[in-house]
Amino acid sequence: MALLGGVRSEAETAAYMERNLRHWDAYGFGLWLLRDAATGQVAGRGLLRHVSLDGRDEREEVEVGYGFHPAWWGRGLAPEIAAECLRLGREALGLSTIVAITRPANLRSQRVLTRIGMSLEREFELAGERQLLFRTR
Repeated sequence: MALLGGVRSEAETAAYMERNLRHWDAYGFGLWLLRDAATGQVAGRGLLRHVSLDGRDEREEVEVGYGFHPAWWGRGLAPEIAAECLRLGREALGLSTIVAITRPANLRSQRVLTRIGMSLEREFELAGERQLLFRTR
């Protein structure tokens, strides 16, 4: 969570989950919890969700995202889930473009995004933090 805004409190986690559940109700897609097939243990998350950029209507952009617990790092899971989310966005949702947001310090995520065919579009500010916006077309 160091590169995703830090560890959330219990109340912040509840609000985060509530936002994601509302997104599912409104759009029929959103955040997926990813579990280890053998143990059922939560390994991380993947997502496709609407995001508001530069104060525009959130329905204009859909973001791909992912995150894994450290025990699952280095197994090639981030590019796998990110690529699958892009495929779902294109094929199931008919999206012509999908964005991804990462912090400048998150070099691993930047490599994943480049590896799955996304390109750095620009730097911008989100919630007072400098971010990088990647996009695929």
